[in-house]
Amino acid sequence: MPTPQELESRLWKALDKDRTVMLGIHDAGGHIHPMTALVENDRAPIWFFTSRDTELARQLASPRPGFATLASKDHELFAVIQGELRIDNDRAVIDRLWSPFVAAWFDGKDDPKVTLLRFDAGPAQVWENEHSLIAGVKMLLGADPKKDYQDKVADVDLR
Repeated sequence: MPTPQELESRLWKALDKDRTVMLGIHDAGGHIHPMTALVENDRAPIWFFTSRDTELARQLASPRPGFATLASKDHELFAVIQGELRIDNDRAVIDRLWSPFVAAWFDGKDDPKVTLLRFDAGPAQVWENEHSLIAGVKMLLGADPKKDYQDKVADVDLR
């Protein structure tokens, strides 16, 4: 059974490796957007590049409570992360995080549409998922699947 600290560590690794999350703003009509998360040193903030003319950027005229959801590519880890989302066009951060993958969406770092979102992650709930085949075999052998999963969920604070 993993500890909350182990699940938090796995979350940061999954964010760094898989990078795709669904990002949204609370009370914004339920719209969430697939975004590429950029993390540094396994800690918040989590950064996202977007264009200033996206609906998400337009909704962030001021900081707003937001959330991100993650399903790792191998489906072994799931998470919901709460936090504050805001525009933060810090030039040093843009320079540090700029890559060919980001550049493909813009006409260079000085493109006026380049917008950097900062997600100050806070409380998160992280779930470790057992492979369905293993879970199925355990259930056939009489194991209660609810008992197996109760020890694979943790509330962690990413601040």
